[in-house]
Amino acid sequence: MTATSAAPTPPADAIPPVRHPDAPAPGELLGAHYEYCFGCGGGQPHGLHLEARAGEGVTVTAEFTVTPDHQGAPGLAHGGVLATALDETLGSLNWLLRVIAVTGRLETDFVRPVPVGTVLHLEAEVTAVHGRKIFSTAVGRIGGPEGPVAVRADALFVEVKVDHFIDNGRPEEIQAAMSDPDQVRRARAFEVNP
Repeated sequence: MTATSAAPTPPADAIPPVRHPDAPAPGELLGAHYEYCFGCGGGQPHGLHLEARAGEGVTVTAEFTVTPDHQGAPGLAHGGVLATALDETLGSLNWLLRVIAVTGRLETDFVRPVPVGTVLHLEAEVTAVHGRKIFSTAVGRIGGPEGPVAVRADALFVEVKVDHFIDNGRPEEIQAAMSDPDQVRRARAFEVNP
């Protein structure tokens, strides 16, 4: 058995994040980066259909409704689905930095059960950057943006080149995304942690 590593905490020489000048404006709906993304895509009938909005600074807010398809225990959201919602929200932060990044580490705390039918309100922010590493944190609340905390996470994202997806993704999906005649959709398919 190995010891667990430390939480995704930025090193002392990490720098504050800087919102890219071309980042979406505060309040702007970010939309799905890829139609078939389980977290945000509309093409996934049982996906989260999570909707994220740019916030002030390097923050985002997001929401998703827990449906019966997202159950673990009867009537409650599956912990993996809640971790996915946190990961998707944290990944959306990279749009504000205008970098392509993937999840390197995600530490999740499950504070209270989330019933089916609940709208989970998520907030996330980038806390620091160190080279290719992006440190961020998120919280999910039930009953509204000021409601009780149900889940929270700390994450480390790692900046990658688009080749990461081309070299590792299933060729059929990569080719379909790259052949999309809509230049914006084609570029966005590879913008965040798919």
